Amino acid sequence: MNETDVLINVDNHGRATFTMNRPELHNAFNENLVAILTDSLRKCEADPAVRIIVLAANGKSFSAGADLNDMRRMADNSREQNMADAKGIAELMRTLNSLTKPTIALIQGAAYGGGVGLTACCDIAIATARATFCVSEVKLGLIPAVISPYVIAALGPRESRRYFMTAEIMTAREAHRLGLVHELVEDEQEMAAAAERITTALLKNGPGAMTAAKKLVTTVYGRVVDAELIAHTAGLMAELRASPECREGLSAFLEKRLPAWVAA
Repeated sequence: MNETDVLINVDNHGRATFTMNRPELHNAFNENLVAILTDSLRKCEADPAVRIIVLAANGKSFSAGADLNDMRRMADNSREQNMADAKGIAELMRTLNSLTKPTIALIQGAAYGGGVGLTACCDIAIATARATFCVSEVKLGLIPAVISPYVIAALGPRESRRYFMTAEIMTAREAHRLGLVHELVEDEQEMAAAAERITTALLKNGPGAMTAAKKLVTTVYGRVVDAELIAHTAGLMAELRASPECREGLSAFLEKRLPAWVAA
């Protein structure tokens, strides 16, 4: 593996920053980058010292998605070989989307194809004013198959129909309006400041509570508010109230001190 395709840094506050590092190729996916990202994300998920995951990129582009040179070479491969490659990218998206820890995408430039998928899989997306987004697969005679569950969840079905079929370029402002991006900033310096502000806020919160809150959205969204759902959510509240983390959080608040999970 070429470890330089993805640079990983974990600071002493538990922020793990993954920086895609193929700037000369617009951080396009190759088998190596996909494998490193997937494996490293899983390791961070299992590491209690890691509390937040930040996904960034070097160069003028966030990610161009699949490496077209690799795709052209694979056109002559068997269906089984192409299936294995597609499953690799699908597993990267599933892994990123299903992490229990907070995830933040920092989009400083163009995000095409799989780059849009990575953006949609993260809990929070911050983009500079010069960032652009494009679900570009149909221009190549393809469809955005493996990223579709996550992009549709971010854009909604109606907007997804449009952008999946037209492959129009979305400005950062449009991506923000549609909900793909949470926050717009002027440049990379402001983006770093926004990331610092948001990660600092996250680090003040109970790690277990944030995991439960993230899972809550997946569990509740789209369900009918019936007796079963009410009983489920009430049960979650009762369970968490009795948890050691909640006891510590309440005690810290009443005693006007920092909870144990916040570094002094």
